[in-house]
Amino acid sequence: MNSQPCSLSLLSGGLDSMLAVCVLRAANVHVEGVVFASPFFDSRPARDAAKQLDVKLHTVDFTDDIFALLDHPPHGFGGAMNPCIDCHARMVQRAGELMQTLGFDFIATGEVLGQRPMSQTKQSLGVVGRCSQFEDVLVRPLCAQLLAPTKPEREGLLDRAKLLALNGRSRKPQIELAKQFGITKFPAPAGGCLLTEEGYSRRLTAIQQKFGLQRRWVKLLRAGRCFRLPEGALCFCGRDERDNQSLRDAVDFAAGDILLRSVNVPGPTLLIPCAASGADLADAVRLCAAYSDSRGFGADLIIKRATAAGETLHSLSPPPREPFHAWLV
Repeated sequence: MNSQPCSLSLLSGGLDSMLAVCVLRAANVHVEGVVFASPFFDSRPARDAAKQLDVKLHTVDFTDDIFALLDHPPHGFGGAMNPCIDCHARMVQRAGELMQTLGFDFIATGEVLGQRPMSQTKQSLGVVGRCSQFEDVLVRPLCAQLLAPTKPEREGLLDRAKLLALNGRSRKPQIELAKQFGITKFPAPAGGCLLTEEGYSRRLTAIQQKFGLQRRWVKLLRAGRCFRLPEGALCFCGRDERDNQSLRDAVDFAAGDILLRSVNVPGPTLLIPCAASGADLADAVRLCAAYSDSRGFGADLIIKRATAAGETLHSLSPPPREPFHAWLV
């Protein structure tokens, strides 16, 4: 570590988190970033941002933390399955622990007061700080002048006058700051977290109810459509070849998985995790045929079913897709 004040700054890859790094560096602070990786959050924007800003990036696996919060969020969920306040507090806590391990002076985030109606009110920011147990060394450079001075400011380690007083949902000040700091690439403003998406949250709830929160199934929710078959089995259906490959890569025949795909026309790969009843399996074969590209195809479709016991071929005429829409999760 050098003689400058040192900060570990939460870096999501969004513009606000990038600006927080820049504001701190303009205040003569050595900054390194930290991103919290989980199946619900893509850490690639953070890596891109770290490269653009030329800062070292630490990656922390946050999966077990967020699974625990999804089971029991002390402050509840937002509009979907997003425990934003508790998630932010836990990230700050983990960042504070890493700060202590690495010998940094304080931690920072890119939060802007009033920008998000649930998680960035003054009350919510206070809750996050207190629950994290690192409230007095948590600096929010973009809105610090609107908040109580933190320990680094009070002790002269950080010049409060060089911090900002951004407030509200307007992005104009941030866009102007990006120009001043030479930031040319940043993602469009969005939550970035899959848990804020209602459709994804519905599928996640179905997975949680049937299997509990497991890394394997949570990752598969990104791969295509998810159906709940009439007798209770879940079925993942690829929408394109990328999805199909993800499902093929995820199959575990030893765990009882069943893989279906059309043989004689292009079509989806279907993965049924952990076995299925005979009725659900028959419905899955029909579903696979329905979503195959069978337009203008004059013969029966051949659907291959693969299990730990081997492969079986099914021949059938493709049924219409519409009746299966009711099974979508």
